Amino acid sequence: MNAQHEVGRRRTFAIISHPDAGKTTLTEKLLLYGGVIQLAGAVKAKRGRSSAVSDWMEMERERGISITTSVLQFPYRGLQLNLLDTPGHADFSEDTYRTLHAVDGAIMLLDSAKGVEAQTRKLFRVCKHRAIPIFTFVNKLDRPGRDPFDLIGEVESVLGIGVYPITWPVFRDGTFAGVYHRLAGRVYLFEALDPDAGKGVGAERPPVEVTGLEDPALAEALGERGYARLKQETELLELAGDGFDKERFLAGELSPMFFGSAVNNFGLEPFLESFCELMPPPGPRATDQGPVSPSQEEFSGFVFKIQANMDKAHRDRIAFVRLCSGRMVRGMKVRHVRSGRDLRLANPTQFLAGERSLVEESFAGDVVGVNDPGLFEIGDTLTGGSTFEFQGIPSFAPEHFARLEMVDPLKRKQFARGLEQLAQEGTVQLYRPPEGRAGDLVLGALGRLQFEVVKFRLEAEYGVQVRLGGAPWQLARWVSREDGAPVDLDRLHDAVEGMVVLDVRGRVVVLFDREWALQTANRLHPEYRFAETATGVVVRAA
Repeated sequence: MNAQHEVGRRRTFAIISHPDAGKTTLTEKLLLYGGVIQLAGAVKAKRGRSSAVSDWMEMERERGISITTSVLQFPYRGLQLNLLDTPGHADFSEDTYRTLHAVDGAIMLLDSAKGVEAQTRKLFRVCKHRAIPIFTFVNKLDRPGRDPFDLIGEVESVLGIGVYPITWPVFRDGTFAGVYHRLAGRVYLFEALDPDAGKGVGAERPPVEVTGLEDPALAEALGERGYARLKQETELLELAGDGFDKERFLAGELSPMFFGSAVNNFGLEPFLESFCELMPPPGPRATDQGPVSPSQEEFSGFVFKIQANMDKAHRDRIAFVRLCSGRMVRGMKVRHVRSGRDLRLANPTQFLAGERSLVEESFAGDVVGVNDPGLFEIGDTLTGGSTFEFQGIPSFAPEHFARLEMVDPLKRKQFARGLEQLAQEGTVQLYRPPEGRAGDLVLGALGRLQFEVVKFRLEAEYGVQVRLGGAPWQLARWVSREDGAPVDLDRLHDAVEGMVVLDVRGRVVVLFDREWALQTANRLHPEYRFAETATGVVVRAA
């Protein structure tokens, strides 16, 4: 099999959105178009609903929300699509932040009535920092929404990225009736169908080929008012900006915008056509020894996610690896760079949510699950023998803190193992006092619902019941010395008004109970750096 050809077929991307913008619906419609599933899950928070395909964790099915990243791999029009379906709920955004480091592009999903919302802004900043291409899909056009020009202006002003609408909504008698593909000169019309008649909720008519906006076929299809509105709006679009610049798009500076309704399949086909044409294959990745090209023969990849107990019967632990160069072959030996150990990849797997299958070979751009014997950490680099390391995946300072209390002290061993594994996954941040110092274990999270997930999983997967308790801390900062020397924990303890702890990777952290204590530490001790983010590098204590 030609490796270059296979890498060129890979498209690895994520969908980012605010909760309830329709992300799970869009994800499952992509699977429908790809022929992977025959029926999309009903994603309504009701008892007895069908579970979404991308939600495999028991708690996700119970609550009707996505908690953890799912990997969905499927073919479409000759391409191999790798969709990393991320949690939409803000409380689980750290899992999404990590996943965005593993993709080559993103689809930003907006609710046509709400526009750019808070969680969208946060996730967009991560994408922009990595300068990855971003598609914008304005969803829920079947409902009353905002003026499309207002949405364009909001995206450009709030997010600071240019917008070029490739499709534009068209209306017939004031009702959303389809989209006009500006580049292809093609109109896609839709009609609502009766689901009780077994025809689904919506369908596209064959596209109407038009030679231009003056084509009589267009006026006939839209009616007098709809045609006049489309002509006026497209004239404004042409006056407002330049043509579509692919180089700016690939640099993450310009977003192609599309309109539609995922639940009704309206506008998805023209969007997918453009997505397949524009979404780039895997590109070079930065390392501490220079960029690594996907065309290099040597295998390389990095761990961006760890998930324990996907198969509770076997108590397994899977590390999700994004392949960056070369080819992974079942049974091959690879170098785990951080430890310097060689490992054999006996049973690499690919995924469709919770379902998995053995894979004989994978290529740059693919996401593969490998069995983790407890060695892997998020951000670890795997290679065919080289010692370079990919750029670390940052951890973000938590905004909420809690203590856990065991209900049954005899379960201490299971409690310690479960909490350690969940912290290594990144489900929650775990802080413990340095060796020889007294103190409680403290949990940190970006959202309070993460604590509920920890409590639920400790009971469901490790048989440990716990109670959540309050903690006085408000801020956490990773500590390093400006001169690069190791941090002396005793000296740091005497210098700051806060609790000195270590995180699960051995990095030095100070927990502060108020902003004033952090400001004082910054002012009085310029020899230390108090950082809101940290990479996978361990800042070892003296």
